[in-house]
Amino acid sequence: MTVPKNLDAQIENFISRLKRRQIIGSYEVAKETAQILRQAVSTTRWSQASTLLSVIKDVGRRLVAAQPREQAVGNIVRRVLKIIRETIRETDLSEDVEYAPAAAEEDSNDEFGFDEDDAEVIPAVPKETRDNNGDNDETTRRRQLTESSSVFNLLGDQSAATEVDYTKLIQEEIMSDLEVIYKGISDQALDHIHSNEVIMTIGKSRTVEAFLKKAAHKRKFQVFVAETSPTYQGHGMAASLASAGIDTTVITDSAIYAIMARVNKVILGAHAVLANGGLVAVGGTQMVAAAAKHHATPVLVCTALYKLSPLYPYDEDYFNVCVAPDPVLAFDEGNLIDKVMVTNTYYDYVAPDMVNLFVHNLLINDNYDPEDAVL
Repeated sequence: MTVPKNLDAQIENFISRLKRRQIIGSYEVAKETAQILRQAVSTTRWSQASTLLSVIKDVGRRLVAAQPREQAVGNIVRRVLKIIRETIRETDLSEDVEYAPAAAEEDSNDEFGFDEDDAEVIPAVPKETRDNNGDNDETTRRRQLTESSSVFNLLGDQSAATEVDYTKLIQEEIMSDLEVIYKGISDQALDHIHSNEVIMTIGKSRTVEAFLKKAAHKRKFQVFVAETSPTYQGHGMAASLASAGIDTTVITDSAIYAIMARVNKVILGAHAVLANGGLVAVGGTQMVAAAAKHHATPVLVCTALYKLSPLYPYDEDYFNVCVAPDPVLAFDEGNLIDKVMVTNTYYDYVAPDMVNLFVHNLLINDNYDPEDAVL
């Protein structure tokens, strides 16, 4: 099914920016994905719920294909699909409840051979005619009841499909949740961070930043931030934490193992959390987790619901995303670049046995429908 031209242009613009990595952070990706899907629901012509599901799946496949490793896109698509499916099931259940009492009442009357109309005077009609009419009425009544309560009729009924405002549901259950999701995670900070602890993190994570700042309102602690070369996201993270009054120190990535002996706890952000408990996180996270495991330092991962993915990492290397090595070794250094192989890791896969605790606000089974595990 074709989508409106303005929506198609919006989708292509989003796809182009996804491919060029011009959208930074899974939060922004999830937010724009939800906006596009809401636009698809409101602007696309559909009269059946099954047609709407097909439209969302088609749009979702286009977005996922643009950047398959961006799990937030597929996760938001699955969330929208589940909202639609749950609404269909609830409507189907209400239809069944509506028709069941009427059917039971009529069956009970038939059982005893008595109807309210029997109390009236009925003109004399030949027995054969009465039997034939009774059979026809019974057949018609049962056929109407079956058609009215059928789930297939629900999916094909225009009035049943259009009565539900899916645009409003997406706004309330997804986009509104995205705006307050960090509060639900940061409110748990005092349960995990104690006074005078030494904490290590890496890169810049919006979730970890809110988590640490919330704890700093009542606790005093020290934070080491790995700089995450060559993007140096840790510098921005350290500046933000320091402005909130947190004792913060930036360290080079090469100093992670040496500092880990002093650290009480490692708190990490995640780009995505896979079904086996493994992480896809900023480059260098694997090194931090390995050092923490060697020193028996607990590792906490703060993650939002839109990062929880039902996919299993059958090929772990697939999630170790590498980008152009120019920030590490410039291309104009021709004599040297021909003699070495440079790898610039953008995302690391971290095995589940390196993580001790996840801090989030919802369970994965509450977010997606099993039918949408594969888009």
